[in-house]
Amino acid sequence: MNNSSSIILIFICIAFLNACNTQKEKNKAIDKQIKEETFLGQKPQGLTPELFAPGIVSTDNLEIAGTYDPTSNEFYFLRQVKGQPPKTYVIQNKTGQWQEPIIEGRMDGFISKDGKTLYEANIFRTRTDSGWSDEKSLGTDYENLPIMRLTVSNEGKYVFDERDIIGTIRYSKVIDGQREAPKAFGQNINTGKWTAHPFIAADESYLIWDSEREGGFGETDLYISFRQKDGSWGPAINMGKDINTPFEDSGGRVIGDGKYFFYNTIHLGQSFEESDANIYWVDARFIESPRKKE
Repeated sequence: MNNSSSIILIFICIAFLNACNTQKEKNKAIDKQIKEETFLGQKPQGLTPELFAPGIVSTDNLEIAGTYDPTSNEFYFLRQVKGQPPKTYVIQNKTGQWQEPIIEGRMDGFISKDGKTLYEANIFRTRTDSGWSDEKSLGTDYENLPIMRLTVSNEGKYVFDERDIIGTIRYSKVIDGQREAPKAFGQNINTGKWTAHPFIAADESYLIWDSEREGGFGETDLYISFRQKDGSWGPAINMGKDINTPFEDSGGRVIGDGKYFFYNTIHLGQSFEESDANIYWVDARFIESPRKKE
């Protein structure tokens, strides 16, 4: 190869590398844009709870049960409009625009970290090319249980509630490839007039739920228990007055990449106009505050 050919080859390589770098920068910009739009273009939340997405999700209607699928940029929530039954809305980010398709019926679902499975009470659905599959049973141990919410850890542990007189939170682990029969948590969790809507951390380091019990701030409060070094669960810790109100505070969960904590505040009045139900969010680092109370 002569010198002129070598120089041309060098210029071609440089041009190719520059093109690759330019594409990488474009990809980074796109990734950044998607990340910023992950929560409907909302300003990143701090350590003080605020109403989520006013005018988009939070409106004069009743909204609860917000959850998120990071793999497809979908935010699910339940909305009730006056004179209509509750419906599940899915805010989807397509071509930079947020759209609002409606799913008939109500859902307080949990989406797996990989976005492939949607759990709804005692059934589940799997992701398909066209959306979610038809309902599939969790198994005979769950078919007749009055479950409201079921959440799943990265290790496959089920944590769920049961609508009975006082509510009971149970769990089921996978041992040697077999799922064990459901077991109830201890009295530190299952105590009070009402206990429901659990959320198990992905790494099983803490459990969040709502309960009506002595010493609370209102009708139901959000509580957290941290997993101890010996595998047991620590005391129930009230998540505090910044989260809990004189009304019903419930449905707490950490969503997305573990960055934000979402929950509901519900005040049911004598009429629809006198009622409020809203979704709030706060930086999940807030959870370190109750941890210090152990």
